[in-house]
Formats: sequence, structure tokens, C-alpha cells
Amino acid sequence: MSITLYGIPNCDTVKKARTWLETNKTDYAFHDFKKNGITRELIAGWLQDVSWDVLVNRKGTTWRNLSDEQKAAINNSSDNASAIELMLASPSVIKRPVLAGAGKTQVGFSADTYQQIFKK
Repeated sequence: MSITLYGIPNCDTVKKARTWLETNKTDYAFHDFKKNGITRELIAGWLQDVSWDVLVNRKGTTWRNLSDEQKAAINNSSDNASAIELMLASPSVIKRPVLAGAGKTQVGFSADTYQQIFKK
């Protein structure tokens, strides 16, 4: 099983997830999506497991700085296309971290959830 944690290194929640993985001796690769980028295919893969409204962080600064028209275009969308375009254009709007490769894609961090995912 190849585990990848997606996020940005200075995010506090990503730091907590990385610390948990390292403390629990879980091998993983870290993908900084600001430095290494993200692709349409990657986001579409995440959207197979989670809906766009889980993946898009509507509580963060990036979302608050969007125009009302941009927010409305996403909120009123009945498909993933608008959300994918937003995440490609502004990766900081993606809720972090995204954990892939451990079954279903997980968004955010909870020690209890990680404990369940990585039961030995």
C-alpha cells in the first residue's frame, strides 16, 4: 500500500497528520501541492471518494477572498467541473491534508480516524 499525504508543509493540520504518521511508524510520501502541483486527474480521483464540498475549504482565507461570482459558480454547480477548475487555479482552497492510498480518500486530520485507517 502506497500512502501519500497531500498538503502544504506549513499548515498546522498537515503538521499534525505528519507527526501522527511518523509517531505511528507509517510509511508515506508527502506531496506539497504548492511546489509539486496537482492535476485534474488527481483531483478527479479524490472526488471519487469525497464530494467537492468536503474537498473545498469554505472556511479558509482563499475562499473568503474569492469574488461572490466565483463562490456562486461553485455553490450552484451540480457537477464537479467548476470545483476542479477552482482547485487547479487556487490549490490553497483545498482542505488539508488529503490522505490517499489507504483505502478511501480522507480529507482533514483526526487522530481517531487515522487510528482506524491504520489499525495493525
